[in-house]
Amino acid sequence: MATTRPLTRLLQSRVLFNQHITQRQPSILRSYATTTQNLDNVYDIVIVGGGIAGTALACSLAANPTMRDYRVALIEAMDLSNTNDWTPETNKYSNRVVSLTPHALNYFTKVGVTNQLYQDRLCPYSRMQVWDGVTDARIEFDTALLEQLGVHKINEKDPAIAYMVENVHLQHAILKHLEACRGVGATVDTLQKVRVENISLDKEKSEEGLDLTDWPVVELNNGMALKARLLVGADGINSPVRSFANIESLGWDYNMHGVVATFKVDPSRPCNTSYQRFLPTGPIAMLPLANGYASMVWSAPPEIATKLKKMPADAFCALVNAAFRLSPADLKFLYSQLDKDTFEPTVDFQSEYDWREKVNNHGLSEMEILDRDMSLFPPKVESVDDKSRASFPLRLRNSQSYFANRVVLVGDAAHTVHPLAGQGLNQGILDVECLADILQQGASNGQDIGNIHLLREYASVRYLRNLVMISACDKLHRLYTTDFAPVTWLRSLGLTAVNQLDFVKAEIMKYAMGIEYTGTEEKQQETKNQNFS
Repeated sequence: MATTRPLTRLLQSRVLFNQHITQRQPSILRSYATTTQNLDNVYDIVIVGGGIAGTALACSLAANPTMRDYRVALIEAMDLSNTNDWTPETNKYSNRVVSLTPHALNYFTKVGVTNQLYQDRLCPYSRMQVWDGVTDARIEFDTALLEQLGVHKINEKDPAIAYMVENVHLQHAILKHLEACRGVGATVDTLQKVRVENISLDKEKSEEGLDLTDWPVVELNNGMALKARLLVGADGINSPVRSFANIESLGWDYNMHGVVATFKVDPSRPCNTSYQRFLPTGPIAMLPLANGYASMVWSAPPEIATKLKKMPADAFCALVNAAFRLSPADLKFLYSQLDKDTFEPTVDFQSEYDWREKVNNHGLSEMEILDRDMSLFPPKVESVDDKSRASFPLRLRNSQSYFANRVVLVGDAAHTVHPLAGQGLNQGILDVECLADILQQGASNGQDIGNIHLLREYASVRYLRNLVMISACDKLHRLYTTDFAPVTWLRSLGLTAVNQLDFVKAEIMKYAMGIEYTGTEEKQQETKNQNFS
């Protein structure tokens, strides 16, 4: 039967035993030295995937005193040195950003990661505006509503719906804190620039009393073979770990791409609001960054996405401003004015946009025009970092199971969601937090952390919640990517009605922010926090 003791303690006991018999029985020493070398590649936990989910899990385990004796290996195919050495550049932002919920930020504070963040690159926003691109029906969210209703917030000093942060910035902070945890005794080995070649089961039984016959063996392209008491798949949508466990991934592709870009916007506008407009071709969102910058994600069919990436920068900026302010018919006209081969506009997009805006504002005074723009629309785009334009395919996936014997999945390896709600990475962080807590509880109780019964507890917590979020985002996508009159009328009626119901909006905000805890659950959270003190 496999031992439940951390492998670091087993290795230490073998080293002490070898030192004790060195002079009397050198032949036995050689035998144990060979075995000890074999155990160098045996780990309690092997995490495949060094993205945010994988590094966050490694950091969470390293920061927890209960798990500090457990040997952890983190495997990443890419070079992490650039991320580890990253420093912010003035007036330059990455196009890969995440909208961290207050709960996610609170988790990183509990682990100790937020101490490594550059606070001036963390942009909180307290307001959100979402509206129908066909009927202009609108719903507005503001954390001031939670204060009015007396709802508890995770961060009382900074009541934000979410916090915008660059992915590279967040991962940099995680890696820095992981390095600090190593300095106080955490046993986490990072193997970067190596790829998983194969995963199989160990066929041999160790002569040291460790039964490894059901332990996964991760073979790397550098010749190493790591044996894992628990194998964690944090390796993305095409997860080799999931394939090894014979877990099917269910879902479909949307035949749409998310186009991202970083903009310089009107600096006179406050950066405390996010905006999202649902167009028949897909939603477009503008998310605030610090210092007069903003990040955009625009979901569109592949043919439109290609035009958005390749059209000239000035025309692209005009089109983004138009996407938040003009009708779908006007946008359709502008799409048609791009050459199919060169993607050069056949008309002046800025002039076309200005003329149409003038028509929309006919009869309004200058003050009314300014008030309309300030209250309803995001800051106007002034320029785009042309190197920031990129796209990625949109998919929906959910694994049939999140675990198998000695295997567990987190993040995109377990599920992938449409980005319209900005919840994809946050769901992965919730996976990591839940798994780390369950492993800590199992270790405290002397359980085998790779045992299928322990991993089932993780799946029972996370599977349903992820499924609810995936389903909700999919239904929103399908509801709003149509201009069929009866559907648009019904959805606009519903949106307008919800906007009048403060308690409903408060519940939506609480769920999205991750603060839908009862008093009992908050006490449980306080108990968990004490484990990290």
